[in-house]
Amino acid sequence: MSAPTVDREQLQERFAYWQGKLRLTPGWDVCLEWVEDPEWRKTGDIKIDCDDRKAILMLNAANPKQENLEEVIVHELMHLKLYPLDQVAEGLIVSHFEQGTPAWNFAYRQFFESLEITVEELAKCFLLEFGEDKKLSFGRCAGEKSFNELYEGLNNLE
Repeated sequence: MSAPTVDREQLQERFAYWQGKLRLTPGWDVCLEWVEDPEWRKTGDIKIDCDDRKAILMLNAANPKQENLEEVIVHELMHLKLYPLDQVAEGLIVSHFEQGTPAWNFAYRQFFESLEITVEELAKCFLLEFGEDKKLSFGRCAGEKSFNELYEGLNNLE
C-alpha cells in the first residue's frame, strides 16, 4: 500500500467545510498545518487551547498512514467537539486515582480507548452521511495480525 497523495487545496476546502458542518466556526479559530517530517508517525493530530478557543489540526503531508485524509480531518475535529467531555472525564480520573497506580493506569487507558473508539465511530457516521470521499481508510488495519494469527501458538485450556 502506497501513501496517498496529498491535495492540499482540496483538503483545505474540506477542512473549511467540516468546520462549518460540525458548527465549530465562528466559535473556534482552527487552522490546518501540514507536518513535513517523514519521521512523524501519526496521520493527524490536534492541539487545543480552550481558554483562547483556538486549535491547530495537524496533517501528515510526508507519509500519511490513512488513505482518506478527509476522514482524518473529521476525526480530529470530533476531538475538538468532544473536548469538554474529554476534560471532565480526565479530571475525574486524575482527582480520584493516584497517578502511576494500577487503578489510575486502568482508568486512564480505558477512558482513552473508549474516547478514540467513540470519536472514530462518530467520524465515520458523519463522513458517510456528509463526506465527499466516503471511502473509509484501512491503513492502520493493514499492518495488524489477522484473527487467526493472534491465536497461533496458544495452548488449549484443556
